[in-house]
Amino acid sequence: MPVASLLPALVLTATPSTPAMLAAPCAAPATQGSPAAADCAPPEVVIEATRTRVAAFDYPGSASTVTNDDLTLLAATHASEAINRVPGAFLQRGSGQEVLVALRSPVLAGPGACGAFLVMEDGLSLRPVGSCNVNELFEVNLEQAAGLEVVRGPGLGPQGANALHGLINVRSVALDAPFRAGLELGQNSYSRLKLQGSLAAAGRLAFAFHTTRDGGWRDATGFQEQKGNLKWGAPLGGGQLTLSLAGTNLDQETGGFIGGLNSYRNPTLARSNANPEAFRQASALRLLGRWQEDAADGWELSAYARASRMRFLQHFLLGKPLERNGQQSAGLVISHGLDFAGAQWRLGFDAETANSYLVEYQAGPTLEGTPAARAIRPAGFHYDYRVQTLGLAPWLTFEKTLAPGWTLSGSLRADRTRYQYDNRMRSGNTSDTGAICTGGCLYSRPADRSDRFNLVMPRLGLAWRVNEGLSAWASVGRGFRPPEATELYRLQRQQSVADLQAETARSAELGLRGRGTGYSWSLSTYAMEKQQVILRDASAFNVSDGRTRHRGVEFEGTWAATSWLTLSGEANFANHTYRFNRAAEQGERIVSGNAVDTAPRRLHSLRTSVAPRANTRVELEWVAVGPYFADAANTARYPGHDLLNLRAAWTPSPRWTVSLRVTNLTDRAYADRADLSFGAWRYFPGRPRTAFVEVDWQP
Repeated sequence: MPVASLLPALVLTATPSTPAMLAAPCAAPATQGSPAAADCAPPEVVIEATRTRVAAFDYPGSASTVTNDDLTLLAATHASEAINRVPGAFLQRGSGQEVLVALRSPVLAGPGACGAFLVMEDGLSLRPVGSCNVNELFEVNLEQAAGLEVVRGPGLGPQGANALHGLINVRSVALDAPFRAGLELGQNSYSRLKLQGSLAAAGRLAFAFHTTRDGGWRDATGFQEQKGNLKWGAPLGGGQLTLSLAGTNLDQETGGFIGGLNSYRNPTLARSNANPEAFRQASALRLLGRWQEDAADGWELSAYARASRMRFLQHFLLGKPLERNGQQSAGLVISHGLDFAGAQWRLGFDAETANSYLVEYQAGPTLEGTPAARAIRPAGFHYDYRVQTLGLAPWLTFEKTLAPGWTLSGSLRADRTRYQYDNRMRSGNTSDTGAICTGGCLYSRPADRSDRFNLVMPRLGLAWRVNEGLSAWASVGRGFRPPEATELYRLQRQQSVADLQAETARSAELGLRGRGTGYSWSLSTYAMEKQQVILRDASAFNVSDGRTRHRGVEFEGTWAATSWLTLSGEANFANHTYRFNRAAEQGERIVSGNAVDTAPRRLHSLRTSVAPRANTRVELEWVAVGPYFADAANTARYPGHDLLNLRAAWTPSPRWTVSLRVTNLTDRAYADRADLSFGAWRYFPGRPRTAFVEVDWQP
């Protein structure tokens, strides 16, 4: 991103079929039996953070994993089901596969929200800098991943821009993936066919593919999607060469918000859809080649190309314009390790180029809203622009042993991003024919221009292994994100230029980890200040003078209480507040000291996993979302909700596994998202109790 390093700045790995550090240390998959807790030892997870292999137990930062075994049992129908198992993470599900993300943050919405989080597959960011999409998680095959990693807080130097609050990295199908075929059926015409495996092919070739159809539980909703991965690896020239191909396709009928206070509690309203015409069509393709020298201090080289495109109806806007957007990008990453001054160093350089476009077109006159609102929203083209992006970034990491048990590590990245913007329409806020609206048309198009952002991202961490069962860490760092192209060039009203600054965040963190026979846990506390926060003010101008403060405590742990019972869970206590005053869009008043909207102070989950027999595993999950304010003025509050989910897997023979999942077991009425729009309540209602049955076969 600028190249988020393709060689993941932080990759947590475990031996195949071995649960990672905070996944139940003694709760083996149903096919493996359930060993006695006394015979259990926590597996050693390895982090390839500063380009050296570091035990996760000694890593100076907050990183969590969801293992392949847990992902298999989860069989997630949406990314939120897996990622919300991580403390500090809160993904709100929209319609179909749409999503809004929070990592040590409020749930962020708007054109630049996605820029605060770096989403990767095998260390490759899904989108180039400036061209992210708030729903981009549907472009990765999380359903068949070898594992999931979430790093909280500003990222390391090799990761580049956009890891402002943290990053999500999905590890695609493993080269030694066992052959598995599965068929899943559920309510509301849900079906999913999955196939994965690997074979010898002048090295090793692995594949994973699934196709899904969901009829939708709300009126005129549902989706069809296909996702696939191919990966080939072989030794080459004293190292390992890996080629990866990933592709996704989504065709979705979209449901809009429902309106009215507590309307999500009304079953008829919850199933309704006031926007049956809404849709989203999206596809993405990524190709990655990586060569890693066998020596720990050797060379690493990566090259990649990727493309994505999307069409969707903006049913949430007056006039319901159609948007088309897409990007094509390519990049190179090169790094080399060396020993110097008693420390292990890695020097790297990232380069990326991208071409992106956005077109917005309204087919007919605006029919909704007041006469004044209709008058400023003409039919025709609203935006048509291209942006060429160039990113260059040298970076370095180091690690030094100060004394037995004490390790100092750090990173530094100098990032240069340039946007070259080309407006394909008339500049200004007229209609596409040049007609002037009374009071000025809503959509404003800047003239051709170039924007540059030069930023430095440092990070320093100190880890102390107290003994084999206890470690501590401290870290300080700075993250950043350049403005997204939509924030710079998709303007409104009379604003002709948006001179925005890059958002930055300063973070400090303290943490403890513990482990022993049959248990492991992690506790961290953090403080973060974010500056130059980009928002739209009361004049509909894009400005970057906001400030927010973020404080929190996070815990996760696992305890194998007996040979057949394991408890695991997460707890998150956070306080996200505004540190500035501003009259914002839609008449909202931001007051310093108020809680940021859509930021629950409490997020907890607890799982009880029972393996009464060697071939059976049952998990009961409790998920608690605390109350949160739905507006910046803190005048309206969603009360929160508690959900229960049940999952079970039974393996009657080594070749066959039958699974049952029931989400929202108690059929609780709740909202996936609640907020205020122009003072009126609106919700994405949560899915009622839904059952899924899956049959898997292995040769």
